[in-house]
Formats: sequence, structure tokens, C-alpha cells
Amino acid sequence: MGRVLEARGIWKVYETSATRVEALRDVSVEINEGEMVAVMGPSGCGKTTLLNCLSGLDEVTLGEVLVEDVSIFEGDDALRTKVRREQLGFIFQSFNLIPVLTALENVEIPLQLNSAEPNSKKIREKALSALEKVGLKNWASHKPAELSGGQQQRVTIARAYVHEPGLLLADEPTGNLDTETGNKILDLLVELNRELKITMLIVTHDVRVSKRCSRILEMRDGRIFRDSKNFTEEE
Repeated sequence: MGRVLEARGIWKVYETSATRVEALRDVSVEINEGEMVAVMGPSGCGKTTLLNCLSGLDEVTLGEVLVEDVSIFEGDDALRTKVRREQLGFIFQSFNLIPVLTALENVEIPLQLNSAEPNSKKIREKALSALEKVGLKNWASHKPAELSGGQQQRVTIARAYVHEPGLLLADEPTGNLDTETGNKILDLLVELNRELKITMLIVTHDVRVSKRCSRILEMRDGRIFRDSKNFTEEE
């Protein structure tokens, strides 16, 4: 099983003349191919900060992050942008869809950014196939405002994995959804992990999500204090 991501002793410190906040404190972790990992802990413990630093959205104060063996903070912003564009997929709690584009056009974006022929028929077909996988082929021409919250999150998931990234990062993917819709989104994520072997790192407060993951990282005060395998699904 190959390593997709590794963090080595990362710190994230916010400092002013009056205050010093250690949002991450000497965090080291490895994510391996095919894993579905939950990051849990109380509000303010550093979960989202960890996700942002692992993806290069935020810079670390100290330490090293490797995505597919590329040390993302040894290069410049262009390197981190390239890694995010090619190797990572993102699912946000607030969906972050572009409102003036259709569902299909939103899903096409990662493919277009990585292609020399952004308007090719192949890109459209691949995006449509991703929408079909999440159950929204018949909604391809609808804009986000014409979709329910659950449907918007399905579009977000299709957009996140359509370019076949090495790692999919999700920040509270069920957070803005009712219980029934959240369960359906969770079922979809588990299906993508098991059938397509998509590696996932999911920040969540939702115990339902953590119970479906293969591994749980529990955070407190900017540190990972427990890293445990979850055998619930297998048992």
C-alpha cells in the first residue's frame, strides 16, 4: 500500500505582539492509498487548520508536508497550486460551486485546468460520467440554485474526484445537510472509497461519518493524541 501523504513535525503558529496561538503542534501523520480517514475533535482543536496545511492552502510555520512524495513547502505557490490541481480533490461544507455554471460545467473545471484541450468532447463525457456516478446525470444542465443541498454536495463530490486525484480532502461534508441527506452523502463517499479506491481524509464532527471510516485521527489542542484503526465496518 503506497503512501499518498505524509506530514513531518508540522507546526502552525499565529503570533502577534500580544498573543501566540499554536494551532498545530508538532503533528506527524501518514495517509496511505485506499484509506478513508476521519479527523475528529472539539471545535478549535486544529482539524480544519490541519486540512488546510496538508493541502498547502495554508503555509506551515515549521515542518514538512509531502504529497505523492513531493515536498510542497520547499517550492513556491506555483508548485502548491500544481499539486492541488493535479493530486488533490476538495469537498467543502458550503459546496463552493460556481453559481453561474451548470452542474456539468462545474464538474468539468478540474479536467479543463489539467488539459491542453479544455473544451474537448472527452472532458464533457468524463464529467457527465462522474455526474452519473453520483446520481445526477439528468440534472447536468441545472445551475446550483436549482439544486437541493444534497444535490449540490453530490456535484461537489463529482467535481472533487473527476480528475482522479491521489487524495480527496473533505471538510464537514455532511455538516450543512439534514440527517437523511447526510446519510446518503456518506453512503456515496463510502462507495467511492471502496469501489474506486479513492483515498479520503475527512474532517468531521459527525460520529456517523467516523464509524464508516477505516481509521480515526482524534485531535486535541493542536495535536493528534490518538490514531486508531476502526474495525466497525469489518465486524
